[in-house]
Amino acid sequence: MKALKEVWKRAENSLCADCGKPGESLRAAGGKSWKQGAGAGAWAGEKGEAFCSGIHRNIPSISKVKSLKMDHWDDAQVQFLAKHGNAVTKATYEAHIPIYYYQPNYNDCQVLREQWIRAKYERKEFTELGKHLPYSDGKSREGILWKRGRDNGQFLPRKFLLSEREGCLKYFTKQDAKEPKINVKIDVINATFQPAKIGNPNGLQITYLKDNKTRNIFVYHESGKVVDWFNAIRSVQFHYLKVAFPIASDNEVRNFLKEGYMEKTGPKQREAFKKRWFTLDHRRLMYFKDPLDAFAKGEVFVGSRENGYSVQKGLPSGTQGNFSWHYGLTIVTPDREYLFTCETETDQLDWIAAFTSIINQAMTPQEYASNTFFPHRWSTLF
Repeated sequence: MKALKEVWKRAENSLCADCGKPGESLRAAGGKSWKQGAGAGAWAGEKGEAFCSGIHRNIPSISKVKSLKMDHWDDAQVQFLAKHGNAVTKATYEAHIPIYYYQPNYNDCQVLREQWIRAKYERKEFTELGKHLPYSDGKSREGILWKRGRDNGQFLPRKFLLSEREGCLKYFTKQDAKEPKINVKIDVINATFQPAKIGNPNGLQITYLKDNKTRNIFVYHESGKVVDWFNAIRSVQFHYLKVAFPIASDNEVRNFLKEGYMEKTGPKQREAFKKRWFTLDHRRLMYFKDPLDAFAKGEVFVGSRENGYSVQKGLPSGTQGNFSWHYGLTIVTPDREYLFTCETETDQLDWIAAFTSIINQAMTPQEYASNTFFPHRWSTLF
């Protein structure tokens, strides 16, 4: 036991090898934990890695899970752990991860974390340089996804086609249809997993611009391979980015930063605050009446601090609109201020942190050139 504790005192083993969850936030069997190395250090695999046990226990073909506190370890196993640990495991199983591949953390949904673990240990996708991957660039991807109808909410199978050569995503209402229902350029697409919102563990939200308005479509796959679609979209986006903007940073494939409910008021700032669903998609803040709405009711561009944008805690003195939530924040733009309230202080601080992270980033050449850099256009919709 003393030797095991020494292994999990190492800094490299303080986080889960697969999701990065801090050890102190996890617990060993029976709800007990060690003072040092708890959690990530409370469970170990046969490869010597420290991890959260939940997903690994459901995939016994990948790793044998043992509790460091409840199970017996012989000398050979302890010596093996002492020579390995998270650093050696990562050097082997994460040696060649594509730059566009999304590496989930402990806050991400189950399917993302499970497929990440399967990709690493079961399929060994990242151990060899140049290995062909099911979502690698240079290929098109075609298959069936179940899509939610905009009007009736019913999910029906639809053929989707992702093409790197054309730089677009299409879907067809029928298998033999020659013309797609949509044909969306890859640079205006974002994708994020929304299992709770969609009501399916493999639910994916695809967001894009149509006629300068944000449109959402909601899909799911019958298996966890939906993660391959997600990373294929990121792969094509990355290829487009490097061709269109050769000097762009390698880590600029888009991600949603924040979603959730806030209350908002109108442009006169005297109207009653109304509860709406908000999505911060990099520099676009959008709001919806319902989380499953196909189109955003309004949106605004969030620029950088050097362009006159800022976020402030609280509402301006004398705000007259009636609101039921009391944790306010204010987005300042060169043209006007936007007022919001949050239900809890935690929500307020999370939104402020998300806005601050964007505002503190200098705008890139592609953001200046992109058609997403439109005027602040919530206008009467806001």
